[in-house]
Amino acid sequence: MEPTPAKWQNIRVLWSFVHPHRKVLLAGLLLALGATGAALATPMVTKAVLDALALSASVSGPVTLLVVLLVAGSLFGLGQWTLLGRLAERIVLDARTSMVRRLFRVRVAELSNRTSGELVTRVTSDTVLLREAAAASLVDFVNGTVLLVGSLVLMATLDWVLLSTTIGMLALVGISVAVLMPSMSGAQRQAQAAVGRLGGVLEGALRAIRTVKASRAEARESDRVLAEARESNRQSVRAVHIQAIAWCVSSFGVQLAILFVLALGAWRVSSGELAVSGLVAFLLYAFQVMDPVNTLTQAVTHLQSGIAAAARIREVESFGVEDSNATVTPMGERGSPNVLSFNGVTARYVPGGPPALDGVDLEIPRIGHTAFVGPSGAGKTTMFSLMLRFLQPEHGELCLDGVPFGQLSIEDVRKRIVYVEQDTPLLPGTVRENVLYTHADASEEAVWAALRAVRLDERVRRLEHGLDTPLSGAAISGGERQRIALARALVTDPEILLLDEATAQLDGLTEAAVQEVIKRAARTGAVLTIAHRLSTVVDADQIVLLDKGKLRAVGTHAELVRSDELYRDLVGALRIAVPA
Repeated sequence: MEPTPAKWQNIRVLWSFVHPHRKVLLAGLLLALGATGAALATPMVTKAVLDALALSASVSGPVTLLVVLLVAGSLFGLGQWTLLGRLAERIVLDARTSMVRRLFRVRVAELSNRTSGELVTRVTSDTVLLREAAAASLVDFVNGTVLLVGSLVLMATLDWVLLSTTIGMLALVGISVAVLMPSMSGAQRQAQAAVGRLGGVLEGALRAIRTVKASRAEARESDRVLAEARESNRQSVRAVHIQAIAWCVSSFGVQLAILFVLALGAWRVSSGELAVSGLVAFLLYAFQVMDPVNTLTQAVTHLQSGIAAAARIREVESFGVEDSNATVTPMGERGSPNVLSFNGVTARYVPGGPPALDGVDLEIPRIGHTAFVGPSGAGKTTMFSLMLRFLQPEHGELCLDGVPFGQLSIEDVRKRIVYVEQDTPLLPGTVRENVLYTHADASEEAVWAALRAVRLDERVRRLEHGLDTPLSGAAISGGERQRIALARALVTDPEILLLDEATAQLDGLTEAAVQEVIKRAARTGAVLTIAHRLSTVVDADQIVLLDKGKLRAVGTHAELVRSDELYRDLVGALRIAVPA
């Protein structure tokens, strides 16, 4: 069966990981051929021993040569497996390095449609399948082919009749195995896909473990995860079953060929057409043929696994990445009153889908607090995504200091913006590493000042190792996690600060402290907040009211209360006092 274009692409991906190490692979191949050569020479030397015994001649020379071949073959084999073992692990590391670097450069919109657990599976599980396929299988395939062809050629010098019988049996074995390969490849590919889904479901359930337990849904979530585990098991067992059949067919075929050779060879010896030593040598080659046939079968099955893994790795390589080209356009003047501007911006998350923003025109002052409010789905988070270049506008343009985003690199834009997202995730590491994550060169005094601003300094001092306490082992509440994320943003004076629901999990006293921090930051830079709790934005210098992706109104709290019914409804729903 001829490989499809997609399969050729997967094979090219497989080869791309091997190609940088082709010299090491060639060395391993030469060592393997050395071991194969020793194995090929052994039956002929054995024949020489038998012939010498028949003639009552000295056997010391042939026996010495047998010992030399045994030692040489063992040393070649040791060198081959040591070299290829290290090469296989290097290929796994290269594949993981390539995918990890790619994943961290992929556009946010592409990652949002996939679970993190499924992507982790590709980096951890799929790459392991390359170990055998990309290194050992290739050498095994070449080595097994050389051993098989070499054995057949040497068998031809002994007896053509017996060779014809052997080749006929091997042809039947090859055809049988080839028929099984496509089914095996499909089963292995589906098994890996199920493993990826299992990782995604498990990761999502563990992330929401409090909700799962509170909802008494442990059994339900366990069943969902185990359903994917059972599907993976079913496909893996199917692949193993097909693989076992392939190996059984190849082994049975070779052994059946040996029986035919033994029966036919005995008859030819009895008729005087073949010497006993020739029959013994031929049988040794026949037994030796069993090994390369099994080796080739295993090499092909491992290669099928590697191709299935390469397909999933190739999908990661096809993910669109962010443009990291350096800017060639000078930054605009920072003396202008506006730092950010939206000019007729329309954006969609799905091509052809409803617009998340529709024709928005807005100026963001360089100094002051701008708050974004509106019903759920109004477009508030989309505004932040556009500012951070997680999403590209379909129409219109954004400008930073009057320069269109399209003329600036992502680095130029993001180094000016500090972002605190709604879920406030903390990174693996210590308190210090998390606070310094955005500004690694900030002083320890700045770290403590930021923690003090969010009223977390005393709590951190009480931790066992203070700033160097690993967060993975510390009992950190949701509100404390949010405050650490806020401290990360405040460790230096940000020029543009984006806060997405920054006070959602804070108590009243801490929220008041954070509001004070916002006011202080707004005296020197632009602070942009998203809040469903309007009590956190009533003092904003500018409130942007969004509704169904459109800019509905802009003004202060008092102005919007007087002029906009939707804003009054939002205020009334939260029972905020309306000024007279």
